Amino acid sequence: MSEESIQSFEDLQCWQACRALRLYVAQEIIPLLPKEEKFRLIDQLYRSARSTTANIAEGYGRFHFLDNSRFCTQARGSCWEVLDHLITGVDENLLPEHCLVKGRALIEQANKILNGYINYLKRSANLPNNQ
Repeated sequence: MSEESIQSFEDLQCWQACRALRLYVAQEIIPLLPKEEKFRLIDQLYRSARSTTANIAEGYGRFHFLDNSRFCTQARGSCWEVLDHLITGVDENLLPEHCLVKGRALIEQANKILNGYINYLKRSANLPNNQ
């Protein structure tokens, strides 16, 4: 996707990949968890998954390469947090192993794209007149 075709954070591949992760958590993981986990693991999973896309959107709105990069770094951390919660779910016999396998693949894809975007933002920050 060229820079000119990006009209919103929704056009960013990293946001789209994190959205896929967020939807996976909300639609496929949360329904499997027992109701007594509502204020424990369920809440933590919702918060970390939602944070992935929210941080990308907030960084995009900053209109400064380094600020944007910092928020994308936070989104990347939230992806790893989702992974830890999925591992916890499997370790505590709350989720089947296949949920972790699919979640890990979505997280690795999101982080791969995020890493590329973060590198692009950092390189762009070093260009003249790009504040």
